[in-house]
Amino acid sequence: MRFDPSTRGEGPETGVECPYCESTNTVRDHPKGPGLCRSMHYCEDCEQPFERFG
Repeated sequence: MRFDPSTRGEGPETGVECPYCESTNTVRDHPKGPGLCRSMHYCEDCEQPFERFG
């Protein structure tokens, strides 16, 4: 049986680089994105949500 790795919430909680403003003042919004290898983050500086792969 193969588990969905995104449901365990692993990976960085903060400090992911924002693709819009390159700030690392970000928080993980949700560990599970639209795909198994994506998670949802939010940039506190430019106030934009974004996806992260991996």
